[in-house]
Amino acid sequence: MHTALISAMTTFSELRNKEVINIRDGSLLGCVCDLEFNSCTGEIRSIVLPGNGLLASLSAKNRIVVPWCDIERIGRDTILVKFDIDLTNKNTI
Repeated sequence: MHTALISAMTTFSELRNKEVINIRDGSLLGCVCDLEFNSCTGEIRSIVLPGNGLLASLSAKNRIVVPWCDIERIGRDTILVKFDIDLTNKNTI
């Protein structure tokens, strides 16, 4: 886990206001809508994004799950990730 990333993040509400950009292709993936964490250790495992579509934020089916290890940098306004999106829903919930 990136220790520099942990110190940059203070609250979930601050994280939710950041746009996630994939540096592999420059695409805007969306804003963080949820987190997955290990309930035993308390470590964040991944960030969850709503995905595409009009009602994407209401459906868990199309959400994009980005593993924490794919986060390159958390900035003031954005989160940069190096993420390969699998269009066959391999990286979605």
